[in-house]
Amino acid sequence: MCGIVGYIGCKNASQILINALKKLEYRGYDSAGIAIIENDDIIVRKCKGALKFLEEKIADEVIKGTVGIGHTRWATHGEPSDTNSHPHTSMDGSISIVHNGIIENYAELKAKLQAQGVVFKSQTDTEVVVHLIDKAYKQYKDIFKAVLEVLHVVEGSYALGVVCKDFPDRVICCRKESPLVIGLGKNENFIASDVPALLEHTRDVYYLGEKELAVLYTDHVDLFNFEGEKIIKEPSHVEWDMDAAEKGGYEHFMIKEIHEQPKGLTDTMRPRIIKDGNGNPTDVYFEENKMDDAWKKASRVVITACGTAYHAGVVAKYAFEKIARMKVDVDVASEFRYRNPILDKDDIFIVVSQSGETADTLSALRLAKQNGLKVVAITNCVGSTVSREADDVIYTLAGPEIAVASTKAYTTQVLCMFLLAIKAGKLRGTLSEEESVKLLTELESIPEKIQKILDGKETIQKFASQQFNKDKIFYIGRQFDSATSLESALKLKEVSYMHSEAFAAGELKHGPIALIDEKTLVVAIASEPELYDKIGSNMVEVKSRGATVLVITQDKTGAFTGKADEVFQIPDCSSTLASLLTVIPTQLFAYYCAIQRGYDPDKPRNLAKSVTVE
Repeated sequence: MCGIVGYIGCKNASQILINALKKLEYRGYDSAGIAIIENDDIIVRKCKGALKFLEEKIADEVIKGTVGIGHTRWATHGEPSDTNSHPHTSMDGSISIVHNGIIENYAELKAKLQAQGVVFKSQTDTEVVVHLIDKAYKQYKDIFKAVLEVLHVVEGSYALGVVCKDFPDRVICCRKESPLVIGLGKNENFIASDVPALLEHTRDVYYLGEKELAVLYTDHVDLFNFEGEKIIKEPSHVEWDMDAAEKGGYEHFMIKEIHEQPKGLTDTMRPRIIKDGNGNPTDVYFEENKMDDAWKKASRVVITACGTAYHAGVVAKYAFEKIARMKVDVDVASEFRYRNPILDKDDIFIVVSQSGETADTLSALRLAKQNGLKVVAITNCVGSTVSREADDVIYTLAGPEIAVASTKAYTTQVLCMFLLAIKAGKLRGTLSEEESVKLLTELESIPEKIQKILDGKETIQKFASQQFNKDKIFYIGRQFDSATSLESALKLKEVSYMHSEAFAAGELKHGPIALIDEKTLVVAIASEPELYDKIGSNMVEVKSRGATVLVITQDKTGAFTGKADEVFQIPDCSSTLASLLTVIPTQLFAYYCAIQRGYDPDKPRNLAKSVTVE
């Protein structure tokens, strides 16, 4: 989820690109760079860190070129560094590119290029693309044909901006599954990942479609499909203000990030699933994970995290026990570090942290390593401390998460745990080939099913408008659903400040039911058909004491008719993987309750995005 920009016109390109990148820093902030065509050469300036460091680097330099591209990075391949920063350039310096997305087959392409004598400077997947374009350009002597050929070679998601010093009169761009907008000016044209970067200059845009290219000149723009055929589009006029534009037209980052979950899950999953010649999933592959032998002989899995990441670990406990038949302990990191835990050298230790900088989680990681354990880190931030100190790292590819309350980071963490459990199950012989294929096939359908839930969000919005003034909200569930209840209650209290708690449904009679009255909302999560009768009985118990009951379920048989005031139905899904679906309505409910109560869900009081102190 990086930000890319491009400019061609009659003005100084460097300042226009820098200002445009400032509007896209919410898309990535671990490095930035620009490439400008000037005097038959390409001048590249880039550096690690926030955009301000790039500004300082070029402050005393006069770069006069009027054509260029720029980038602000959210790392997915290669830690943040000057070298891994974009733009990336061909060996002879004649071609430069910026990229947003993931090249899935970069490893095999890189090996082939290295065998042909290409020298790589970075650890990124992007550098493969510029060397492929350079190779094709040397054959065709036409930069458009070169780019077009490479698009049929690379696999994955991408938006690209390309400049070539031999063609200083144009900027080429293209997209597949990553957004790209073309701004139309007077004797100048622009490209950007998002509208905010363009509004200072123009409100007339082309939204580049799936598998489309554009060639930008000073006075016009030509559009093509991936077959090289010219296409015609009508420009759109943007009415958004700047604040709305940064959020993609959504009112808040939280709801935007809730809607980004299908893409985040797809991006996280797709590079990790191996397929046969017919496109059927067969196995799980973690490029980052090299601990197969350790998984085979592990006696136990220990998962440690804080807050939302801890709840992902609770879901993982059920997943590892059910899929891989492994003993699992889940600990809150702040407790783990102080209780002299009993650890075995054959345990697998997993730490989960969105930022990779959570202080308590880091301390738990270091304690585990002191005891000789192998540590796997699951994090959203390449180059973070946990990723550097762990033995292996699995990156969630959710992109930057701006809202304090985590949504897409949580679901991608859960997804990584499911993939890891499937991998462990196969390695340990507890999961058959048939069962593995079935689970992986269903996992691939999860993003589409989440989208269906999001398409029906008005039902949750309406329910929230009726329930936001409840005094107490209790979430109940059993097994996986009990774990989801923990995260659901946290999300609601984080952003709406409503008193919410989560209980294993069977525990209601052991005390919590004393709190139930007519001012109580009970949200029952029910994704396990064999437990419908049990959870249904719990619903009757609380409803008879005056509570309002919402049930979130995939049931279509009417099992909860008369037992709930409202039924929110999720798409069909196996109970093993349903945690990825059942949490979506509760995220929406938390968001809409916050809005109804007049609070900003992006910046809840007293909370920080990353807790880097005790």
